Amino acid sequence: MSAHLNRPPIVLVPACQRVLGRHPFHVAGRKYVEAVRLAGCVPLVVPAAHVDELGTLLDIANGVLLTGSPSNVHPSHFGEDVHDPSLPLDPDRDAWTLPLIREALQRGIPLLGICRGFQEVNVALGGSLHQAVHEQPGLMDHRGDGNLPVEQEYGFAHPVALTPGGTLDAVLADLPPDVRDGAQVMVNSLHGQGVKRLAPGLRVEAVAPDGVVEAFTWEPGQAFNLCLQWHPEWQAAANPVSRRLFDAFGQACRAHRARREQHADAIEEVPHPQRR
Repeated sequence: MSAHLNRPPIVLVPACQRVLGRHPFHVAGRKYVEAVRLAGCVPLVVPAAHVDELGTLLDIANGVLLTGSPSNVHPSHFGEDVHDPSLPLDPDRDAWTLPLIREALQRGIPLLGICRGFQEVNVALGGSLHQAVHEQPGLMDHRGDGNLPVEQEYGFAHPVALTPGGTLDAVLADLPPDVRDGAQVMVNSLHGQGVKRLAPGLRVEAVAPDGVVEAFTWEPGQAFNLCLQWHPEWQAAANPVSRRLFDAFGQACRAHRARREQHADAIEEVPHPQRR
């Protein structure tokens, strides 16, 4: 058995593109990086990649974590014009994370999407987004209040109802009643956009009280994949729901690494015919 099995799995964390001062930078939120470590994995923040580099990156990856961001997915990717030009976009991130998502899922690499990452997966697989959930009849305002202290802004906002028998339902099974009330858990809410049309192959795992999709999985996937509209990375170590989520993701990444190493060991053990 390969000695590499004792090493923690590597999780790709795609960076956003920001201009700081007068120069462009690649940035990733610290809370996401620390959540990957909480899962028992090594975070690898990836700058804007070229499409022809994706295979190389995924060859070393045991997982992918798609972060939230102030920026939105450009609506041209689902056939719409920009609704509010004042909101930030990140076309450089779109250009490589959308194909990265499709290839990672096809390869069976564990994937966890959070907020923007959740929206990226839906768009990458052919879905669309409400660009302003709060403007849709019958839907709540899911945006955070930036005027509040950050601890309050990221505090619990509403419950989500779990789909019985789903992946998320299983991950969050047997939590104490003060954390899980029947088929509901409390989550925070800091998003302006949300699922409009769910992409083919996606299964709803949780919904908000107004019916907005809060979690989904890609059903054809052979490995763990779960996308969440809320922010489980916020103070994750102190949140039993978040701990379960990142534990499940970490276990899936370790299983992926083990399968890859076992496959590599099997290839090395195949006898080669002697040369003459």
